[in-house]
Amino acid sequence: MARSSARGLSLLLTLLTACSAPAQPPPPLPGDRLGQTPAGQQAGTVSVAAPAKAEPAPPPPEPVRAAPTRPAQLWPFTRFRGLDYVAVRDIAKRYGLKAAWTKAAMEMTLSDARGVRFTFKRDERDFYLDGARVFLGDLTYLSGDDLWVPKLDVIKTIAPIFAPADHAAFLPAPPKTIVLDPGHGGTDPGKQNLRRKLDEKDMTLDVASRLKKLLEARGYRVVMTRTTDKRFSNNPVVDLPLRAEVANKEHADLFLSIHFNAVDREPERVSGTETYVLTPQFQVSTQPEQDKAMVQTRYPGNKQDMANALLGYMLHRQLITDLKTSDRGYKRYRLAVLRTLSCPGVLVESAYLSNDAEARRVATPEFRQQIAEAMAEGVSNYAAALAALRPAPPPVKP
Repeated sequence: MARSSARGLSLLLTLLTACSAPAQPPPPLPGDRLGQTPAGQQAGTVSVAAPAKAEPAPPPPEPVRAAPTRPAQLWPFTRFRGLDYVAVRDIAKRYGLKAAWTKAAMEMTLSDARGVRFTFKRDERDFYLDGARVFLGDLTYLSGDDLWVPKLDVIKTIAPIFAPADHAAFLPAPPKTIVLDPGHGGTDPGKQNLRRKLDEKDMTLDVASRLKKLLEARGYRVVMTRTTDKRFSNNPVVDLPLRAEVANKEHADLFLSIHFNAVDREPERVSGTETYVLTPQFQVSTQPEQDKAMVQTRYPGNKQDMANALLGYMLHRQLITDLKTSDRGYKRYRLAVLRTLSCPGVLVESAYLSNDAEARRVATPEFRQQIAEAMAEGVSNYAAALAALRPAPPPVKP
């Protein structure tokens, strides 16, 4: 696994270097369309390096990065059905990729010398980036033979993942302190597989303990929100923010909440891994919240939108690569445990306990070790990506 991960990291760093150079001029979840197609269309431009217009720009991290960055560039956009969209062909042009439209499949791919990098389909809320499934805030849109992606998704998802050098001023230094959050505990067992006598709270604590050892061996300072079978409060409204508060008090550079999932209906049909980061302001979550006011709210954790995007993708891609689980997607939701964080954070649903075949794997120490190793490698890839954006320290004088 380590050799496979090393090759993946080498490819990733090659991508980061290429993207920093000047560039040439299972079924999707239901989503809100946010309006119908207007009779006319409005065109304009938007800065790729800036947050949404109504959203105050996040402050630069400390210390301020010293590496050079490309100047802010503008994304041309067109308005459809009440939303601003960017043409997929313009994404290809910005990043020096070749666009190919397949009418029969209603699919557009973007590729380079290494092969297909992006795959977009008409009226879908997800796309594939280097083989990993990534969810959008809204559906893609087809106009003629041009496929369009919501502008906010380009700015908050695609750009920071594919071209982090464009957003280096908004990205932190590589992490040093990491807080691990084993989900549930105490009177809250979390998801269960009664047949195999598996409680989510026990599995998350086991994986977190394994991951702690791996990360400490790589030089990180690691803090856990719990090391025994307990929780902060029996009230989840109180418990979840207190987990985030541990990270804030420890001045953490990264927060990782570890979970397992389950479904009630047709459990044998649902399996795999999914990864969540906090939804940016004004973006619709993968599963829209019942409280519509949340879409308009900027939470403290949204200061880390750019880093969240990169961290979530790195972890998700490593997990599905190493675990060989079904790709349930890299998703966004306004989770209580992520909303108040002052550092980048992610929640991982590693597998489905309700799926008996997958639960059999989770029940083995070997598979839980695999999960921990994949997470550790994902963290290292994220740290390497951030380090690549900063100048090397000067050599120590003899």
